[in-house]
Amino acid sequence: MSHALATKAGRYYAAKLREHGPTPRGVDWNDERSQRIRFELLLELLAGSVEPFSLNDYGCGYGALLDSLAERQSRFAYAGYDVSPEMIAEAQQRYAGEDRARFTSDRAELGQADFTVASGLFNVKQDAPEETWLDYVLDTIDELVRLSSRGVAFNALTAHADPERRRTDLFYADPAAMLDHCLRRYSRDVALRHDYGLYEFTVIVHLDRRPPVAWSG
Repeated sequence: MSHALATKAGRYYAAKLREHGPTPRGVDWNDERSQRIRFELLLELLAGSVEPFSLNDYGCGYGALLDSLAERQSRFAYAGYDVSPEMIAEAQQRYAGEDRARFTSDRAELGQADFTVASGLFNVKQDAPEETWLDYVLDTIDELVRLSSRGVAFNALTAHADPERRRTDLFYADPAAMLDHCLRRYSRDVALRHDYGLYEFTVIVHLDRRPPVAWSG
């Protein structure tokens, strides 16, 4: 079921990419400003980390997070994964000269890294029932944690969004329930950010299961 949901979401985003190109709207965000805010919040996961390190971008789209990462870090290995081959082809073309990065649409090619981030991965449920999509979200967070030795960050639309602004095809998560889930299941070192002016929240989970670092720069 999880694979079918992910594949369907991949088709949705591929259609957005065809319509809008490699832009924030091409991954269903409103504008570049809100996209950058999300990336900055996710990359708070790296605060205090010592280079070099490796990072998985799970659901990377056309790879835009790599720009924000490269602005603040220099020695890293980045792996971008997206279920949409169209997104990966766009990312590979966009960052063809970036030797710190690789992209794949094959989940089996994504290895464990120090950190894993996921932006917008849980938003578009389309016609999936709420309970089914929540199971998919929780299973995917398990996957993010399995892929990480030092930490995970992800975002989700908030259940506290104004009712009149909600869309029936989107999933709105309970931030308190998500925080409790992560505290109980993964780590006592978890942060929740719900204070940055968008109808969403970001969760940062710090782990302590060293190594990797898969870096060869």
